[in-house]
Amino acid sequence: MCGMSQPPHNRSSATPPPRPDASMSLLTHVMDHSLDEGYAEASARRAADGTAGLPRSLRAKLGLAAGLVIAAMVVTLGAAQARIAAPVLAKERQELIDRVERADGRADTLEKDIERLRTEVEDRQNEALKQHGGDQGRLVALLAGATEVHGPGVRLTVDDAKGASSGGGGGPRESAGFSNTGRVRDRDMQRVVNGLWQAGAEAVSINGQRLTELSAIRAAGDAILVDNKPLVPPYEVLAVGDKKRLGTTFQDSVDGQYLHVLQESYGIRYTLSALDEVKVPAASSLTVRTATAAEAKKGAS
Repeated sequence: MCGMSQPPHNRSSATPPPRPDASMSLLTHVMDHSLDEGYAEASARRAADGTAGLPRSLRAKLGLAAGLVIAAMVVTLGAAQARIAAPVLAKERQELIDRVERADGRADTLEKDIERLRTEVEDRQNEALKQHGGDQGRLVALLAGATEVHGPGVRLTVDDAKGASSGGGGGPRESAGFSNTGRVRDRDMQRVVNGLWQAGAEAVSINGQRLTELSAIRAAGDAILVDNKPLVPPYEVLAVGDKKRLGTTFQDSVDGQYLHVLQESYGIRYTLSALDEVKVPAASSLTVRTATAAEAKKGAS
């Protein structure tokens, strides 16, 4: 009995046997790619700039040297700029010193001029006092209030408020030492007279009483005294001087504004008018004396 023959095996269509190292794929990858791609790129860059063969310590020293060179350049540039700016600052400082010195020189010159003028005025005053009679004597008597004065000027009339009484009040004038009754007080007249002097008055009188450097305006109760002589309202103040400038300057002064406030707040009345001719009498009981050198020496001792 013959058995059936088996068909021959087709080797060409069979799957090839696996590689002996198929189970070691990681080791195979490492062996096939022994150079890391990032390392290869870094090596290429070092080769391009010529530092591929330099050790790491040398490369660090080169970087430090480059940084020091840059720092030295910055310092050198700053020093050069400072040297350039130094002459400009020195010039400005010298100009400022020169200006101060010139100002000091001008101030010294003005001080010398002031001293010279003071000496000149003093000499002229002494010469005028040595003269007995003449224009100098009349000038001294005029300034002392010993002679009558007439000329252009102003007339200022100050009066109590309508219905004013001597009773006490309780307003701000009373708290300042005045009675709020609308009455004119001695301090009011003091400010009026001082304002006229400051405005340029050459001679002043109140109700015919000439005011001098020795005059006093005081109060005795409700009465106003000028050189111990009682006056009654209205108070007529005459002042000789430039009639246009005198009145305007007084009204614009602090004392003129003070009088205006008295009118607005307390009803005190006043009128101011310019006159072509004002007559101010001589001061009563006034004796003009001329001091001698001996008397001045005795008084000084």
